[in-house]
Amino acid sequence: MMASTHSAPNNHRPHKPARMNPPPPPHAALLQADAVHLGFGGIKALAGVSLSARAGEITAIIGPNGAGKTSLFNTISGFYRPQQGRIAFAGQDITRVGAARRAAMGLARTFQNVALFRGMSVLDNIKLGGHTRLGANPLTALWYLGPAQREEMALRREIEREVIDFLEIDHVRHQAVAALPYGLQKRVELARALAMRPKVLMLDEPVAGMNREETEDMARFILDIQEERGITVLLIEHDMGLVMDIANHVVVLNFGQVIGEGTPAEVRHDPEVVRAYLGERAAAAAPAAAPAGSATVGA
Repeated sequence: MMASTHSAPNNHRPHKPARMNPPPPPHAALLQADAVHLGFGGIKALAGVSLSARAGEITAIIGPNGAGKTSLFNTISGFYRPQQGRIAFAGQDITRVGAARRAAMGLARTFQNVALFRGMSVLDNIKLGGHTRLGANPLTALWYLGPAQREEMALRREIEREVIDFLEIDHVRHQAVAALPYGLQKRVELARALAMRPKVLMLDEPVAGMNREETEDMARFILDIQEERGITVLLIEHDMGLVMDIANHVVVLNFGQVIGEGTPAEVRHDPEVVRAYLGERAAAAAPAAAPAGSATVGA
């Protein structure tokens, strides 16, 4: 149910790394999807979806299972190419740009299921996120010579200072990912995305499967990423308490279409959103206007 179960965390760490991106113009749309259509045979995954992620804000995408949320993420990040519509990033049309190029431009993401190299160490997994910024040629990289060695050592120092310490995973950095509990694996995946120095960080269900303590820790990290580093966050999440607490703007999908958007308070009381989650009969029986903080929409 859409009850706010998490208080907005405010216990920031004393270490405050420098912003990785310059402060964006307030309320400017950094990432836009305009009338995006995506289909697979006779299945219409997205039908004219439009959304804007404003610079420096947290935009949440919510909706029932099968609503098209991950399809939209895959379209934005370049894994799928829409049949119609346009994706724009920092004012540039990237609809036909490949996923690797989008990553180099500053779009980083995590996945619903942890997508790490389980036999590699935490540090090595995170370093992979910085590969888009390495400029050594294949020969020097292969033999780990001169420039390649210096570049990799500089990347390692940066990751240890700006990412590993920030996410409080220094104590496991040399451990194999497979040996870590699930909550820490999700944090390592977030660390790898941060190593890319993203302008937009796309998080696909970042707290799925986590217990309450792990969820509160992840909420704190997401807020710090937004507030301390000025990174724009676009997230998919089923934990409505988390969404209501940390999101600036919420977009609601159902059957591949946007059925509502606005602030968390506006979306909480939108009749179409309530109907999508609860069904026609339950929505008709629900109060017309529920008090703030009450449970009106289910996850």
